[in-house]
Amino acid sequence: YLKISKLALAFAIIRSKPPGKSCKEYTKHLAKIVSEQDFGWKSKVEALEAEVLRLRQELLLNKICPRFSLENNASAENLLDQECTYPTSYSSQLEDSGCDVSHDYTFDSLGIASDFHQSEHILDTSKYCLEIVPPLNLCCANNEEPLTAPVQFLQHLLEIKRLSEIGILQADLTKLENDSFTMCSSVSQLLDGLTVFYNSPKFPVSDILTEAICVLISLIADNELSNHVLKKCFKKLEEFKKKLIQIILRNSSTNRFQALYAVSHTLILLGRNNILRNSLISLLLSEVHQFAEQLWQAHQTQAVYDITQYENIFSLFMILEQLLQNETEESNISSSEYDGEEKNKFLKNLDQIILHLSDEFPLFSLYLWRVSVLLNSAQIQ
Repeated sequence: YLKISKLALAFAIIRSKPPGKSCKEYTKHLAKIVSEQDFGWKSKVEALEAEVLRLRQELLLNKICPRFSLENNASAENLLDQECTYPTSYSSQLEDSGCDVSHDYTFDSLGIASDFHQSEHILDTSKYCLEIVPPLNLCCANNEEPLTAPVQFLQHLLEIKRLSEIGILQADLTKLENDSFTMCSSVSQLLDGLTVFYNSPKFPVSDILTEAICVLISLIADNELSNHVLKKCFKKLEEFKKKLIQIILRNSSTNRFQALYAVSHTLILLGRNNILRNSLISLLLSEVHQFAEQLWQAHQTQAVYDITQYENIFSLFMILEQLLQNETEESNISSSEYDGEEKNKFLKNLDQIILHLSDEFPLFSLYLWRVSVLLNSAQIQ
């Protein structure tokens, strides 16, 4: 039947072929028309799926906490009316997320450090402005900013939880267990949007991107909500970390170091979570060990090595050192998760690799040695 159908289609194309065109050209023309139609349907489906997710987000937030459930507080409406007097980025600022952003790790190019410092200032001086129930309006204001919907949903979720903890709202966060799809899809959207940006970053970045990173870090830092995220979206977070590491290693643009530092800083912030830190250290050790062996083999055979990757590998060293230093400083954290296969692989023949590469690649050898010292320090600690 399939052969007969193909033969019939071929005859139909031949008979309907306009003069002056070959059968091959006409077939390509028809195929292009069909593919454009398919693309149009795919776009419509994606738009409908996004709208369904937006409605599910709004429904879930209403289930967790109806918009006007402020226990008949007379000042509640006044608080709602005050919302328009504050920027939307301020209405979602939370308490200290536990992410220590010191001067050593700030990067004003993304505006994230200043955003964290602003949030601390707002919490100290304008605490009452946080007692606003955010409106449940999750419409994406700009099609060019697909991050808007998941960022706003997660911001509202964080804010509702905070307000419930201080007694202003009554919220039932157990509803998250019954609707894991919405939570996972929102986090996945957020991670996909960040991945798209980091693949081709543009500076200065938009406010929505700064908000996206702050929301992601705040979500992971929150003990209760992070359990939902890590339990339901752990694989997605692992993929996100792997993609960021590959973005660092493969970036070959001339002025790439600002972008690489931004990606590195995001990985360091993710690594402040104990569960994500252990798996991230394992990933970094694996990549560094693999490149060290490749460099050693290239040195032995006098072969050409990837200079771009050699330059970028130092960003991974920087991330590793920061995470391992945090590991040794926090005595209550165990390094058992990466003490197994990846650590043994990294330390295997490390002295020999350092010895052979120290003359040709002194800086790389020094960093290898520093990481090995930090690994051993964590084990002793």
